[in-house]
Amino acid sequence: MKKNVLFVLLFSYLFLMPLNVEAKATSFSGDATVEFTGKHPKQVVDPEHPGKPADPGESPNTDRQLRIDFVPQIKFGEVEISDTDQTYYGHAQLFKDDTGARGNFIQVSDFRNDSAGWLLQVKQETQFQDISAKKQELKGSVLSFDQSWSNSLNDPATAPTVSKEVIRLLNIGEVYNLAEAKPHMGEGTWSIIFGASVSNDKNRPDTLKPKLDEQNKPIVDPAFNEQPIYENQAVSLFIPGNTTKKPGNYQTVLTWILSELP
Repeated sequence: MKKNVLFVLLFSYLFLMPLNVEAKATSFSGDATVEFTGKHPKQVVDPEHPGKPADPGESPNTDRQLRIDFVPQIKFGEVEISDTDQTYYGHAQLFKDDTGARGNFIQVSDFRNDSAGWLLQVKQETQFQDISAKKQELKGSVLSFDQSWSNSLNDPATAPTVSKEVIRLLNIGEVYNLAEAKPHMGEGTWSIIFGASVSNDKNRPDTLKPKLDEQNKPIVDPAFNEQPIYENQAVSLFIPGNTTKKPGNYQTVLTWILSELP
């Protein structure tokens, strides 16, 4: 089984035109050719409206005909230290163009000719750790993904299968399945999405809520043209109240694995 693996720090068109040629005395015939290179340029699209290109910023990606085009870098922002159990929600995906906030997503493209199918998985490499003092970690914390769905311009009947249950990364180092495309399924470009905005046209529940400050004003993200930040309630981080917490920036590493099915 071949695999494309990504380590991510959490925190040609052919145009046909009519041509009329008029000749009075002679005729001529000749050959016309077009060669397809077999390469498909990478283009991230709006996960909710896949006919529209989108710019979510830079992301690790892989090459080959079966590849990962985009993965999210999930942030939870600043939170207050608490001695009670708390659940925090990840920031929804923002874009550098006019695409609205969306659920966090992974984009997979399959342009192979063998229709062999594929499997998308994720693994959490470490517990959340203070990047300045790696011995300080948030013990018992659990990262979860919910409200999974897939979207594409391709026939929905060929969609990969996604989990209907909450995906909880309970065990550090364990691999969890996110999506599976059986043979002859999942061809072309697909977004695997967690949550949705109110503008989706697939009747998915809205999981995005504006993130507000103490004065009830929108918190904005300077990295995305001062756009308002939304919390995506489909991506959450549970932290037990009895876990030792000290001020600091805590991070983990997610490994995204895309495998060819045998």
